Amino acid sequence: MPTILVVDDSAADRRLAGGLLSRDGWEVEYASDGQETLDFLNQRALDFSSDRMVDAILTDLQMPRIDGLQLVEEVSTRYPLIPIVLMTSQGSEEIAVRALQAGAASYVPKRNLAQRLRSTARQVLSAAAEDRDHSRLSDRLIRQDLVYELESDLGLVAAAVRSVRSLFARSPFIEDKTKLRLSVAFEEALLNAMYHGNLEVDSKLKESDHQAFHDLARQRCNETPFCERHVRVEIKLSSSQAVITIEDQGPGFELGDLPDPSAPENLARASGRGLLLIKTFMDDVAHNDLGNRITMVKNLTDEAEPALAI
Repeated sequence: MPTILVVDDSAADRRLAGGLLSRDGWEVEYASDGQETLDFLNQRALDFSSDRMVDAILTDLQMPRIDGLQLVEEVSTRYPLIPIVLMTSQGSEEIAVRALQAGAASYVPKRNLAQRLRSTARQVLSAAAEDRDHSRLSDRLIRQDLVYELESDLGLVAAAVRSVRSLFARSPFIEDKTKLRLSVAFEEALLNAMYHGNLEVDSKLKESDHQAFHDLARQRCNETPFCERHVRVEIKLSSSQAVITIEDQGPGFELGDLPDPSAPENLARASGRGLLLIKTFMDDVAHNDLGNRITMVKNLTDEAEPALAI
């Protein structure tokens, strides 16, 4: 059964919270302040393997020595997989907000412990178990593949961007500093495929009339042949490379017809901006002869395999 550590300098409040939690069969440990909590966790880390640490911490905010906010900061740094639930009381609202920002998972007002504590604990324990499973599996992940076939629907573009951003954010293969750049490159390539490829909306219109550009795109989502086209997205992630391929069903284009987006006089233009970002953020970028498929490669290690032949 899960073990929850209850931290409060009030013995009566500790007993109340512990009694409520034990009703669900959870094991309960106790500490009187943040310093005692850290000593307890450090000793557990020495005595047991990491999976024998406590499963969650329920803590008061206002305590001597190390208070609840300091405890959240310390535990979030040393033991990031242990979720912390705050017990708030009148006058502790400001510190509670700061503690949530620092990494606490949830909170329960002390006056509502009887009504909310057990349901909050169940929610946090469930989410924490999923995070621990994901963390253990991440070390054993060999490859991540994702394939989408998107209709000419602008709402699907936004949904796909969110999904892929989440994929990159949780991938163990990608360093934090690279995740945002990969997300930007993907979004720009997908927008190009949908707007300029499938819907054939010229970026020159965007430069002259931004609203007309988007109005025409929405209109063509309901007109043939534009509405019958699809965009295929393929993403392959491994420890060495991220390979993103996006193909539309539009007429394609001649890459040489685009103005050089890196030229100073073109930096403010809408035309070519996405391609500039893509080429800046990715290590290898290639188009097929028709110009309706782009393959982008990002090397994820210093000793990555050579970029895929395209």
